[in-house]
Amino acid sequence: MAKRRVMLTYRPEISSEPIIYTLGQQFKLTTNIHRADATESKGWIELELEGTEKDIEAGIVWAISKGVRVDPVAEGV
Repeated sequence: MAKRRVMLTYRPEISSEPIIYTLGQQFKLTTNIHRADATESKGWIELELEGTEKDIEAGIVWAISKGVRVDPVAEGV
């Protein structure tokens, strides 16, 4: 299994959507939240994704299509 740590940044209008739940269920990924913060204007989540490379990539593409910005996070940060 592969692991990838990413930063999800989102606008308030999509904050009520179950993004992390869907990543786990639809894309068969194990998710682990390392850090998160939310304000009225935006929110972010540092998230570790574990699964096959194909499923991780598909999940990231899906999240981007929902309006989530996805950036890689260097290990150990």
